[in-house]
Amino acid sequence: MAQAGNQELTERFIQFYRGYYREAIGKLAQRYPNEQRSLYIDYDDLYRFDRDLAEDYKTKPDQLQEYAEEGLRLFDLPADVKLGNAHVRIKNLPETIDIRSIRVHDDHIGKLIAVQGIVRKATDVRPKVTDAAFECQRCGTMTYIPQTDGGFQEPHECQGCERQGPFRINFDQSEFIDAQKVRVQESPEGLRGGETPQSIDINVEDDITGKVTPGDHVTIVGILHIEQMSNGQEKSALFDLYMDGVSIKIEDEEFEDMDISEEDVREIVELSSDPGIYEKMVGSVAPSIYGYDEEKLAMILQLFSGVTKNLPDGSRIRGDLHMLLIGDPGTGKSQMLSYIQNIAPRSVYTSGKGSSSAGLTAAAVRDDFGDGQQWTLEAGALVLADKGIAAVDELDKMRPEDRSAMHEALEQQRISVSKAGINATLKSRCSLLGAANPKYGRFDRYEPIGEQIDLEPALISRFDLIFTVTDQPDPEHDGKLADHILKTNYAGELNTQRERLTTSEFTQQEVDSVTEEVAPEIDAELLRKYIAHSKRSCFPTMTDEAKQAIRDFYVDLRAKGADEDAPVPVTARKLEGLVRLSEASARIRLSDTVESEDADRVIEIVRSCLQDIGVDPETGEFDADVVETGTSKTQRDRKMSINGLIEEIAKEYENGAPYEEVLDRAAEIGIDGSKAEKEIESLKRRGEVYEPNQGYLRTT
Repeated sequence: MAQAGNQELTERFIQFYRGYYREAIGKLAQRYPNEQRSLYIDYDDLYRFDRDLAEDYKTKPDQLQEYAEEGLRLFDLPADVKLGNAHVRIKNLPETIDIRSIRVHDDHIGKLIAVQGIVRKATDVRPKVTDAAFECQRCGTMTYIPQTDGGFQEPHECQGCERQGPFRINFDQSEFIDAQKVRVQESPEGLRGGETPQSIDINVEDDITGKVTPGDHVTIVGILHIEQMSNGQEKSALFDLYMDGVSIKIEDEEFEDMDISEEDVREIVELSSDPGIYEKMVGSVAPSIYGYDEEKLAMILQLFSGVTKNLPDGSRIRGDLHMLLIGDPGTGKSQMLSYIQNIAPRSVYTSGKGSSSAGLTAAAVRDDFGDGQQWTLEAGALVLADKGIAAVDELDKMRPEDRSAMHEALEQQRISVSKAGINATLKSRCSLLGAANPKYGRFDRYEPIGEQIDLEPALISRFDLIFTVTDQPDPEHDGKLADHILKTNYAGELNTQRERLTTSEFTQQEVDSVTEEVAPEIDAELLRKYIAHSKRSCFPTMTDEAKQAIRDFYVDLRAKGADEDAPVPVTARKLEGLVRLSEASARIRLSDTVESEDADRVIEIVRSCLQDIGVDPETGEFDADVVETGTSKTQRDRKMSINGLIEEIAKEYENGAPYEEVLDRAAEIGIDGSKAEKEIESLKRRGEVYEPNQGYLRTT
């Protein structure tokens, strides 16, 4: 009876193929077995054809997979074409299950389910034996034993001479299949704060192996199984979950994957035409922090980001903006970072002290993932933040060698790993929002900023915008700040008391009226949808006026460095930054063109940033080297002058140049004594000058 039922099901699948997949099977037949070995079926098609059959496929996938593949083999094809081992792979299940909510009592075991997440690790693709041929060493008889997942099965005795071996595997007669193990972890955007992301291991076989690399966002359809955990020889009462993968879909994980209804779009478009949209956006970022409007606008621009350009020759110009906040303690930098991380639909937050270079980029790890000890790649924070924002706090507290791992991620937006024989490149197309403190804890207004920032100039120059957040006493500003903080805390007190105390005399109306004053102007959920909609549908191009405005600003700035002795004011990197920023500004209005008002808006931001950090405090001139190399041109010239003096004076004296003489001559050419002493110390530290005898100097 069961046989008849099986035949009926196989026949049902053949009818389904005739109605929906005749063309696809014809294509598979032409390409089988070298180019294609699977027929992909959309679950919706099966559901439309036969609802019961589709439901059965989800509840009894192992059996129905067999009938589906049998139906494929029996499908009427040309005589010479045989689809012997072709697979049927189902895709696009109606709902995905969170990895953390897979439960035994929900009856997920043995069912077909879909999970979404990021590939955390993937083993190499290795051959796995499915049907082993054992050759008896005494009489040469072949014994074939199918191999299941539960360990390697060997024959008990030879079918020819009935002795117990010895046996040797005959590889030519055995059948192998490609196999790989993949670990998928929950995507960070779906987690509430503080939750540890959970993961599940998935076994994939044959033509879907080798498709994914760590860092890819995937939806995997598979059959959920459990296996007993063991501790050495002892078996445990606990079981582990794993999946047998049926199909893998690599999501082009834009954070634009959000569900945005037509009503949302109407609201977004209406908002975008509001003349005060920029002020509203600024009012929606960290409303509990007073002031910093320019920094908040820059953060909004970073969320919208410029357009990533792919040129016809295959090269790519990044559209993501990188931004750095350097400031005195207690100015709310970390809070702004946390807020942005909450708004950004895909984001990873990490703090410098607790991050290593492997944790930020990628690590080659040797562990028991897969069978036996082998090296696998594990994706780090910048890879997990691909197509989103990586917020890195306490950048200055990281070890310099860990920071250096970020250089490639910032400019090329990829991470290369060469370790333990693994050479791989992972994508990290993210914007970086960093925060750091000055070297001495607080800013000194009279020191060059380059000396106060304890970061490598090569890293600093990769940031499009660098803000210095200083804390200067100012009675008027301090009064407003105090009012704001007290108001914010009062709103929190009222809300907490009303929630916790049943006897609270405050009405909900009172709580609402106070909270309204410190609430974001645009709700965070709507803002997130706004950004997603804009990035999905808005790719602005520059008008001639905007191009001209940016060109004029850049050329005027550079003109200040045209004289032979003048410092270089800005580098070409700033120009690209200006373009990216003005594109982001147009995206906020959902505009398809970058107007001159966008260019003017971002020129103002860049100018104020340069004013804060790119100025040589001694001359008051813009000097790119202050940031790009850490020393201003004035300092560099002074070093060269002192070095030259020492060399010159050393020729006149036998023991080297006397210290006092060097200071006297330095004063003659206009170098202040304290500055000259400082430069001599700096040259000694760098090994360019040494003391052969006490009080005498020589150049190396």
